Amino acid sequence: MAEEWIEVGVVVAKRELKGPWAAYQWLPVAILPAPAAAAAWTALGTSGGDTTFYAGGFALELHSSATGHYRDNLGSARPSLWVALRPAGEERVEVVAVTADPYEGELLADNPGDVVDAVPLPAELRARIDAFFAAHHVEHTFYKRERKRADPEALARRGPDRPAVEDDE
Repeated sequence: MAEEWIEVGVVVAKRELKGPWAAYQWLPVAILPAPAAAAAWTALGTSGGDTTFYAGGFALELHSSATGHYRDNLGSARPSLWVALRPAGEERVEVVAVTADPYEGELLADNPGDVVDAVPLPAELRARIDAFFAAHHVEHTFYKRERKRADPEALARRGPDRPAVEDDE
């Protein structure tokens, strides 16, 4: 199985909320095609209640067994990468995963407390994922399994060997 790791940069935003239950919300907002020279958790700016941070560099893993999933993602109307964030203390989050597999992204969303969101796929990364797909995709044909007919005698009542009962005449 072929694998490839691509280092990407993740940008997240801390959005201030006005509700009584939470003061803020963390969201992934962008993917950089390569890690930035800035240190992790460098504040990039503030705009309308959102503070944007460079979360750091992370590995985007590509596996040859998931090339069909990458094809589905690249062929969609909005190719994306999915970023999963997990709370790590009062004022921080950690990036748990970055994936190009839409089905893995859906699976990551099952973990309560994690924030998973799709962010637009940069053109440079799209070209690399497309090249990985072209190099490693093997089309698997679907074979429908044919069922065996049920044997109506398979579940018949069976008992110890007994002689057949003859009618009294």
